[in-house]
Amino acid sequence: MVRILIPAGALGLGWEAEALETGLSRAPDLIAIDGGSTDSGPAYLGRGVSKYSRAQTKAEWATLIDAARRADCPLVIGTAGTCGAGTAVDWLVDITREILAETGSHAKIAVLYCDRDPQDLMAAWDRVTPLSGAPAVAREDMLTCTNIVALAGAEQVQAALATGADIVICGRTTDTAILAALPLARGCHPGAAWHGAKVGECGALCCTHPDTGTIEIVFDDTGFTVTPMSQASRATPRTVAAHLLYENSDPIVLHEPGGHLDVSAATYAALDDRSVRVEGSEWVIAPHTVKLEAARVAGQGVMSLVLVRDPRYVAQIDDWCASLEARARAKVSDRMGDVPYDLELRRIGLDATLGALEPGTATPNEIGVMAQVIAPDAGVAREVAKTVNPLLLHHPLTAEEPMPTFAFPFSPPEIDLGPQYEFVLHHVLTLDDPMDGFRLEVLDV
Repeated sequence: MVRILIPAGALGLGWEAEALETGLSRAPDLIAIDGGSTDSGPAYLGRGVSKYSRAQTKAEWATLIDAARRADCPLVIGTAGTCGAGTAVDWLVDITREILAETGSHAKIAVLYCDRDPQDLMAAWDRVTPLSGAPAVAREDMLTCTNIVALAGAEQVQAALATGADIVICGRTTDTAILAALPLARGCHPGAAWHGAKVGECGALCCTHPDTGTIEIVFDDTGFTVTPMSQASRATPRTVAAHLLYENSDPIVLHEPGGHLDVSAATYAALDDRSVRVEGSEWVIAPHTVKLEAARVAGQGVMSLVLVRDPRYVAQIDDWCASLEARARAKVSDRMGDVPYDLELRRIGLDATLGALEPGTATPNEIGVMAQVIAPDAGVAREVAKTVNPLLLHHPLTAEEPMPTFAFPFSPPEIDLGPQYEFVLHHVLTLDDPMDGFRLEVLDV
């Protein structure tokens, strides 16, 4: 049996203090928490930085270091610093050093680096396979990437735990790997290990009152049991089963390094009004592959925002945006020549999120039109944005009508966004040895 305590869905989100203490009182074998994901876009991987406040991260990480010390168990974090790139991993290592120094403590720290060298990846390009929906890339494109990472699975995390470290700080991992690693190493049911890891990856998101954060998962040789640590929260068969829909294109099959999880025969039973028992999941072994992620600079960005409230313009916003963009492009061509840039108008309040997929038909009271310009050169991006500026403020629907005036919510309306990043890889790399390309360091601090 392996008892794992998950304080929250990610470091930086917080948790209910009493729930964490309840979990500690139950003698966990491991405390594990995720450190990030790609949810917030490519900039964090591209820059190799965390999205979360350093002060918030330090405060929560210090609490968990103390919690693991009191529970006498290892503490593991996956995808450190939001993106799991080496610089973000080192950022959390530095924070860990500060905490230990300030508390007069010592710890053995295992650090798992998941970065991929572009030249090495190019040399192994025949082992790289695109996934469905992957962008078209060539091996030479690896040289344009600012960071490339491979998502570690259970084997790489197991190697870090096998060092006997008090604290394990991992680069990019699958969300499930940090939870599945120990149950698998101790002989728990492999299907249950991966299924329970998927259910628990986001803490109490698999329960009612998800903001309470902390849950416990107990793994054994036939299944796993989920229990929230807050008295306000409940796990039900529905909330637990539903988590297979979260960030997964198939609610029955979940692909991980070295195989896939099949939950088609899984059963979900309420043990009481707060805990759920799951059995019947199966793990199907396959060749060991790791998913690759990479990001690069797509250009320099400038954004403007104007608020359109006139009912006539709101009702004809498609025509207004189309004529505005055509006029703006003509002006740019006339005054700046054939410069490379991209101009996009997003209608906030209408269809800015889904675009052409938007099913809604309601007419809003007002629309925020966000003009985003991306160009290889920051100066060009600013010039294009300033060319668009008077059109956002005064562009009429027809040439005969009086000139309208719309509202800029701030002045100046142009905001420099700096480098804009894009994801490059949605591919997998086949490995002969799970540790190929991963680097493990052990520190005594």
